[in-house]
Amino acid sequence: MRRLLIRPGAIGDCILSLPALEHLAADFTEVWIPTPVVPLIRFADAVCPLASTGIDLVGVGDVAIPRQLKTRVQSFDSVVSWYGTNRPEFRNALASIAVECEFHPALPSANSSGHVTDFFARQVGAPEGRLPQIEVGPCATRDAIVIHPFSGSPLKNWPLNLYRELAAQLPFRIEWTAGPEEELAEAIRFTSLAELGHWIRGARLYIGNDSGITHLAAAAGVPTLALFGSVSLPNWVPRGGNVTVLHSKSLQTLNVQTVLSAVNRLLDSL
Repeated sequence: MRRLLIRPGAIGDCILSLPALEHLAADFTEVWIPTPVVPLIRFADAVCPLASTGIDLVGVGDVAIPRQLKTRVQSFDSVVSWYGTNRPEFRNALASIAVECEFHPALPSANSSGHVTDFFARQVGAPEGRLPQIEVGPCATRDAIVIHPFSGSPLKNWPLNLYRELAAQLPFRIEWTAGPEEELAEAIRFTSLAELGHWIRGARLYIGNDSGITHLAAAAGVPTLALFGSVSLPNWVPRGGNVTVLHSKSLQTLNVQTVLSAVNRLLDSL
């Protein structure tokens, strides 16, 4: 059985869907996924950046499916796609060239209950309750706390000045990290999410907002403190073996002492 999995989405979306994707592994499994997430897919036989496949040309007006793409898709016995589910023209075009196609919504509806990882699991008949896990390799623990103070939305961010106040009171060295478009002069940056996950895994603790990097930290297995405000949905919290989520109605009014107390409790438990 040769199976193709097509999974779009942001970093956090893809990480939370890992148990579902892994459940679908066949004799040969190829995954098409957004470029940043490619290094995190370890279970598949082949992984390709979604943007490089030409899949975006399928079902677009009168544009013919490129011959190379058609041949490639037809080499699989089964295609499971979270891409283009809401585009009937895409589904029809892909189904016309593939042996067996299965389509799923890439995101749960607004009224969906339960954790998102379980939503994805139910789509493919996988067991619920599994933790997304990313193998980052062995690494020695260092006396440092990693902070990523950003996310995909300013509304999900605890103010940077409060992160700095918190950092000044923490008992270990602070290592800041940020993405390529996030402004933070002292940040340590990585071009690979796999390398970032390995580096985070070596810290004593990770602190961050509702972001893909917080999901990465949780899946890598580092003790994680996630700060969630009112715009962050509870069924999207990071799922890991050592994750604490601090909820606040307003991140703007979440005070440093409250976060510091949560950090100290976590450190005392390690």
